[in-house]
Amino acid sequence: MQQRKLGPFKVSAIGLGCMNICHAYGAPIPPEQAERLLLSALDQGVTHFDTAALYGFGVSETLVGKALSKHRSQFTLASKCGMQGVDVAGDGKLVRVIDGRPETLRATCEAALKRLKTEVIDLYYLHRWDKQVPVEDSVGALSDLVRAGKIQTIGLSEVSAATLRKAHSVHPVTAVQNEYSLWTRNPEIAMLQACRELGVSFVAFSPVARGFLGGPLDVTAFDAKDVRRTMPRFTPEHYAANLKLLKPYEAIAREVGCTPAQLAIAWLLHKDEGILPIPGTAREDHLRDNVAAADVKLDAATMAKLEALINQQTVSGNRYSEQANREVDSETY
Repeated sequence: MQQRKLGPFKVSAIGLGCMNICHAYGAPIPPEQAERLLLSALDQGVTHFDTAALYGFGVSETLVGKALSKHRSQFTLASKCGMQGVDVAGDGKLVRVIDGRPETLRATCEAALKRLKTEVIDLYYLHRWDKQVPVEDSVGALSDLVRAGKIQTIGLSEVSAATLRKAHSVHPVTAVQNEYSLWTRNPEIAMLQACRELGVSFVAFSPVARGFLGGPLDVTAFDAKDVRRTMPRFTPEHYAANLKLLKPYEAIAREVGCTPAQLAIAWLLHKDEGILPIPGTAREDHLRDNVAAADVKLDAATMAKLEALINQQTVSGNRYSEQANREVDSETY
């Protein structure tokens, strides 16, 4: 697989987002299946694995540690802090909490190192900026972790260009991880330019548009725990409108000679050499399909056709619910 720069690291152009193996899209797959998937990704040349304390409230980090720790020298490991599960009521039930206080970030990192079975995390993101804590304070805590040798580099997730600049003034930021795909173009407002100016890598999560660009979905059959149930674009009304975009999109994929998911990932790879897509999956056939997107070639005419078909004007519905929108800092149209 072709390689790209992720700060000081050289990694596979296509990484693996490790949320799907235990979190967000319904019932988690069996641990044995998750471990096979992770090892298969490594065998296929993936050298950028991205997880978080939030995913499965530590389960994803545990699975990554169990499956890949013996091969630690062969890949770049990214994880996230600042958003995790907390037993708020004291009843044993964990709920998602955004907490960017320095003491919390330090404790989360220590727990992550144990779960990941590693002495150092290569890239450690602030998963969400806790708006109750100055971002400079949170990044200052992460810079302490760099000096302590617990993490190598610092990243930010779902932030604006202005917040990136504030953070970068405290400690160099290696990467920003925001949602980016044909149907979520928000990074084009200001973030991509800021990353170019500062020399920051851009990691694109949900490059296949939460599965939408992989082909038609039965939104009525989503599992009760599927986060897309709360996302406006997947409600029946908006999804019916968005579905009209899929047939012409799939026609372009046929013209190119690739699958719809590969087309979505290839579009990102062709947008800028500083962009690193991290599609997630729980299925090995989808993994193979995604990895093969690195070989898809798109000319300027095809890029223009795709961008004219699917963009912020043609997609129906917001990407997040009102509550989720309040939690992020990234620019919106």
